[in-house]
Amino acid sequence: MKRNRLLALLGAGLLSGCIWMPGPGGPGLVVPPLPALVVLDLEPYYVHGGFHYYYLSDQWSYARTRNGPWVALPRDLYPREVRWKNRETQPWPK
Repeated sequence: MKRNRLLALLGAGLLSGCIWMPGPGGPGLVVPPLPALVVLDLEPYYVHGGFHYYYLSDQWSYARTRNGPWVALPRDLYPREVRWKNRETQPWPK
C-alpha cells in the first residue's frame, strides 16, 4: 500500500515536468502578411499590423516586440519586393 502511494506520487511528479507549452506565437496566432512592397530604412526592421518584422539575408522573422522572441515568417507571407530608402548607406550587401 505504501509502495503504491509512493509510485503514484513519483509518477505525478514526473508527469508534471511534461507540460506542453505553446511556442512564442501561441496557438492560433494570426500574423498578417506583409504588403507587396516593403521599403526599409537603414535598419532592417519593419512594423506592420502590430508585429515587428526583421529582414536579413532574404529571410524574414517576426515578433510581437522588437526584442523578440523572433520566429521565422512563413514564405507565403513574404513581400514580393524589398527596397531600401537610401541604397548608398545600406550597411550590408544584398
